[in-house]
This record gives sequence, C-alpha cells and structure tokens, in this order.
Amino acid sequence: MSEKILAVAAGHEITEQELNNLISNYPPEQQIYMSSPQAKQQVLDQLIAFHLFHKMAVEEGITKSKEYEELVEKVKVELASHMAATSVVEGIQVTEEAEREFYKENQDAFQEKAQVSARHILVETEEQAEQIAEELTQGLGFAEAAGKYSTCPSKEKGGDLGWFGKGQMVPEFEKAAFGGEIGKTVGPVKTQFGYHLILVEDRKEAKARSFEEVQGQIHQQLIQGKQQAAYDAKVKELEEAYGVERKEW
Repeated sequence: MSEKILAVAAGHEITEQELNNLISNYPPEQQIYMSSPQAKQQVLDQLIAFHLFHKMAVEEGITKSKEYEELVEKVKVELASHMAATSVVEGIQVTEEAEREFYKENQDAFQEKAQVSARHILVETEEQAEQIAEELTQGLGFAEAAGKYSTCPSKEKGGDLGWFGKGQMVPEFEKAAFGGEIGKTVGPVKTQFGYHLILVEDRKEAKARSFEEVQGQIHQQLIQGKQQAAYDAKVKELEEAYGVERKEW
C-alpha cells in the first residue's frame, strides 16, 4: 500500500508519515495539540517551506559553500560523539533490591517534615493586636479581621499563609504556630515585623514516606548515578587510550 501524499514541494513528495514523524519530535503536551486538523496544517506548511528553502539552497550553491561544509562537519562530529556517549550509558538498570536498600540506608531523606496551615493578622502595636483579639472573641471572623486590619499582603487572602514547615518563618512566629491549638487564636506574638495574631487551621505531623511513594524518585537517582559513574570511567579509559594533554589557560 502506497503512502498517502499530502503535498509536493519543489518536486519532493511530502507523505503523511513524514508529517507524523515531525510531530513525534514535539514534546508530549504539544503532540496533543497537534492532533487537530488546523495544527497539522500548520506543521505541513512548515514542511513545505522547509523543502522549498532546501531547493533554494541547492540552486544557489549554499550546499557547496565552505561555510556549509564546515557546519556539516561540526554537526557530524557532535552527533557521533553524542551517539558514542549514549552507547556507554544506555541499557543501565537498577534492581528493586538495590532501590529498597537505598531507601533503607537513607531514611532521613524520605521524611515528610511537620507542617502547619495558618492565617495571621499583622499590626504595628501590641495594643492594636489585643483590640483585634477582643473583637475576635466577640464574633468577628479571623479572615474578615485580617482583611480589615492586617498590614501584611496576605490580608488579601484573609491572612492565609498556606502550609509551611519549620525554618520558613521567623523563630517567634514558628514557635507560636507549631505550638498553637487548631482553631484557637494565638497571640499577640512579637516579631521583627510587628505583632501577630495567629490562627492555626490544620497540622500535618512528620512522617516517613513509604517505599512505594518514593520508588520512582529512587530509581531515577540510582540510574543517574550509575550512568555518571559509567560515563566518568569511560572518559578515563579513553584518556588513557587516546591521550589527553591539558594546557595552561
């Protein structure tokens, strides 16, 4: 069965296979977009222009120029070097046993640290903070109070700071937030920025991530490590075989 011809540009028959081959070189997320007829037409137009310019290059002698030949030679060297380097590292694998051993030996790396989700209200004086705290006890909503009184940009989100872990906030704020009871207002808490009222909305305790959760991450890390080791060893072997002289520069 003959291939479907989509266009003929400067005597070159552009087939559906050639179009699909070009689309397959795009990133996966773009390939989804390329499935539409409009997008395929755009790619076909690119192919047509590509072959027209190639014909122009041949007729104007560009393909016989010294600059062209030097560029082709450079690309050939780069391609050959890349293919040789790839051959050294392709096919490298790691076993699940090795992955589990790595997980066992590096437990600390797979710990999810404790986090809290909190809102806050920041004001300049302790008196202001105490007055707002009094309004909160009388029924004013914390988010509403943050929008009304807080000097922090988070006021636009009702004082919401989202989730944060230890080491991300100044010490005084961190101590109060991590020590606060969920749903209860803490403060005033003095920091270098002013006085805070803090409402802890939720808490995540520290826990170890399971092997199944991190296996993909471990696999990639071990593969990359083995590939780098194989690459470095081959470079050393090639230096000894072919010789390298490093100059002062």
